[in-house]
Amino acid sequence: MDHFMPLAATAAAASGASSNSMWTIVVVYILLFGALYLIFFRPQQKKRKAEEAMRKNVQIGDEIVTIGGVVGRIVAIKEESDSFVIETGIDRNKIIIKRWALGKILTVHEKD
Repeated sequence: MDHFMPLAATAAAASGASSNSMWTIVVVYILLFGALYLIFFRPQQKKRKAEEAMRKNVQIGDEIVTIGGVVGRIVAIKEESDSFVIETGIDRNKIIIKRWALGKILTVHEKD
């Protein structure tokens, strides 16, 4: 029973500081969510923007790899259907690929 008396006295003294500790907790949570945003969501947005720029800058003659692993050379770009035609293999099979299915551009372009 003697253990609870110091705890009760501490709780009574801390009741005046409870509003201050509440704001401390709120600030800690805001900082935590801000850090999580910077660690997880911001890099994903940057990656998505870089992929969109890559897909918009594709040119006829570029050698590409699709997200399914098909390797080919672009022979035509169809802006109205947001796709392009690639030529694959020795026997020059032509495949229509949607722009979102572009995985990587293998051709290196020199910057002006």
